[in-house]
Amino acid sequence: MLDLTAQQAALAFLVLVTPICVWVTFTDLKFMKIFNWQTDLLAALFVVAGLLLLPFDVYLWRLSHFFVLLAIGFVLNAIAGFGAGDAKFMAAAAPFFAHTPSHVMLAVLLLSSFLLGAFATHRLMRAIPAVRAMAPDWVSWTRRDFPMGLALVGTLWTYLALIAFG
Repeated sequence: MLDLTAQQAALAFLVLVTPICVWVTFTDLKFMKIFNWQTDLLAALFVVAGLLLLPFDVYLWRLSHFFVLLAIGFVLNAIAGFGAGDAKFMAAAAPFFAHTPSHVMLAVLLLSSFLLGAFATHRLMRAIPAVRAMAPDWVSWTRRDFPMGLALVGTLWTYLALIAFG
């Protein structure tokens, strides 16, 4: 394990998750799908990098977040129509968040903000013909449901950025 501060670990995680976040955003907009390999890669990234970047007790505690959020995601999928890919991404992203009450509140605030902002922005952009013409084959332009990956990715990425640069 490296001897890093929480800010340094968050910065390392931020650098590592950014390409995955970009790819998940694109595939969710284009196909309305977060692929299993994307969530598997995000989870594997934490399993390996977290072991190097975090104290072992913190690592184990954060790893438990995956299982808790996966169970919550499956329940939301079964009773509320929450997407399976969204549930798996949420679970894979969970270990990147600290478990203190202030960090939980920050995550909830960010998710709430990104849900509203991403929904409004997506609906506005799809109403503009010139924007739709730039990506005419995106499934998210025509589906009634919303690409929730936008809000989930925004929450993860912004949380790590705030911790890294805060």
